[in-house]
Amino acid sequence: MAEAPICKVVLAGNVAKKLLAEVQEGLREINRAPLLVGFLASGDPAARTYAEWTGKTARENGFQYELREVDREELEDAIIKANVDDKVDGIMVYYPIFGTRQDQYLQNVVDVSKDVEGLTHRYVSNMYRNVRFLDNDQTRKSILPCTPLAVIKILEHLQIYNTILPYGNRLHGHTITVINRSEVVGRPLAALLANDGAVVYSKDIDDVQQYSRGEGLRKRAHVVEEKSGWDLEQILPLSDVVISGVPGDKFKVPVHLLRPGAVCINFSSEKNFNPDVKEKASIYVPAIGKVTIVVLLRNLLRIVQNRADTQGKPADAVEKEGTLEGQRAN
Repeated sequence: MAEAPICKVVLAGNVAKKLLAEVQEGLREINRAPLLVGFLASGDPAARTYAEWTGKTARENGFQYELREVDREELEDAIIKANVDDKVDGIMVYYPIFGTRQDQYLQNVVDVSKDVEGLTHRYVSNMYRNVRFLDNDQTRKSILPCTPLAVIKILEHLQIYNTILPYGNRLHGHTITVINRSEVVGRPLAALLANDGAVVYSKDIDDVQQYSRGEGLRKRAHVVEEKSGWDLEQILPLSDVVISGVPGDKFKVPVHLLRPGAVCINFSSEKNFNPDVKEKASIYVPAIGKVTIVVLLRNLLRIVQNRADTQGKPADAVEKEGTLEGQRAN
């Protein structure tokens, strides 16, 4: 009788514990409790749950957290007020608010020096161009979006990143599918993975795009190619990592198309993988929320450091050698 496939289920809480230890080290460096203000301006139950988790985790780990509930028409003024409040160290907004381009406008209302989510234009531009510092001396790290960075931290924990390879190329040889192309999560995640050397297939409801650095390892930033006529049938069998974040409860990743031994990660509030994924995958991560919140606190520490004359000590404390962020530009 053939042995049953063995799939390791990795829980986000176990990954978060290690990151929290690094956060505590960084917090000791600044010797105070930074204040994070979250703005909730919608009735989205998932946003409220995320806000509650954020507050609980922040307070349990030595941070201050204040949830401000405002009408969406008053949100812009509320953000501007927090921008100039010296007591506020970091600002986050629980999206979606309007579900339109107005949300992108609001992302850029947040002052870049308080943007813990990495959604303002400066940070987004740096991310897509693979620029990892805000200054020429490379002492002030750019902020990366929380959910994409949480996925990356999980991939580092799973040792998908090959530490034998040089920085910026540690995903070389990997083929990854990202099912979601939102501007907040899916597209940034595909770009970050491609910038680190992977071939990434980005799937949304309409089409497939391929993100890569082109031939070899020479290019600094990724390029995008349309894959006309391609769908999950073409990309899943090629992918050794499959990351899905479709918000609808009806979508499920077709397990029969998965490459045997694939690593599967779900970042949607819905379960995009049926239980039988464990019959095909080698590793399955069913949720990432706890890692996302810890990454948010790490970003807050970095923002505090970026505004202070501390020679980078707090940021260094949350970026260990060999990680995506613990690297300098060539």
